[in-house]
Amino acid sequence: MKANNFLVPYIFVLSALLISSSTKAQYAPPVGHAGTTAMYKDSTAFVAWATTCSVIRGYQDITTPSMGFVTVGDSSMAIGPAGTNGVVSLGDGGIATLTFAWPIVNGPGWDFAVFENSFDDYFLELAFVEVSSDGENFFRFPAHSLTDTSVQVAGFDSLDATKINNLAGKYRGMYGTPFDLEELSHIMSLDITRITHIRIIDVIGTIQKAYATYDTAGNIINDPFPTGFPQGGFDLDAVGVIWDQTNTIAENGTAGDIQLYPNPTQGLLWVSNPSVNQGSVMILYDLFGKEIFRKDINDGETRIQLDLSETPEGIYILQLIGKQGICTKKIIRQ
Repeated sequence: MKANNFLVPYIFVLSALLISSSTKAQYAPPVGHAGTTAMYKDSTAFVAWATTCSVIRGYQDITTPSMGFVTVGDSSMAIGPAGTNGVVSLGDGGIATLTFAWPIVNGPGWDFAVFENSFDDYFLELAFVEVSSDGENFFRFPAHSLTDTSVQVAGFDSLDATKINNLAGKYRGMYGTPFDLEELSHIMSLDITRITHIRIIDVIGTIQKAYATYDTAGNIINDPFPTGFPQGGFDLDAVGVIWDQTNTIAENGTAGDIQLYPNPTQGLLWVSNPSVNQGSVMILYDLFGKEIFRKDINDGETRIQLDLSETPEGIYILQLIGKQGICTKKIIRQ
């Protein structure tokens, strides 16, 4: 997310990431802390995983090419669910390109998540994330790093997740870093309703300008360096899909007649005309796929009140599933 240029307004509500655009800004915290965006690998929000992967290895230490390339894992280990078949190490500046059975789409909230294998919340190896809708032209998520660059983060030193945004590897193993395609909606040559490829590019991490990598704002990204081992750099575990062409249905026809108000809401919300989708069931989810409640809708019901006063602030997904298909609505709880 850019702190001073293009911003999607609801991203602030969704992530509670950016407190200010100054060097004191903070982003989502580690796993287990209030406001984290980490997604556990077994979340029901995930509907699919990468089906193919190709890898271009990077050096163990880009400043000492004679050490050779990293060797741990192979491309097949980035396929399928996280935590099931090992990882593939990318090395300094290494690249992995993944494809999927169905194109990923820009749905409500997060659209996919990238998993690394960090053993705790502080030893974090980072990577850029890029997407493509044609397999040739890739576009990078605007990344931000506020980590101090006056001193190199050594090979086994720690990072603060609250200073990192839109970089894969922000969270420990088994917890994915999520990404929202809405942030790239301003790119005319990218079809965010049909993402076919995701590219993961290791952040080299050195503060030496000859080899450094930079975030969207032009800051050097400082992460553990060197990691001069056969297993070095970003260790890609998996990419999980939240919204693809199999579970996203456009709000059109009679399903589109369903209205929510007030939305955003501070607690009480009305759903009008829910029975237009005959024989439907109403289900409310949070963005991690957890079901909050469900209700069968009777024919003829014209208005239902939802009480969200006890739910945390954020974005929720309301689905009405019936004979005419699925209607998906986004609710913002303020």
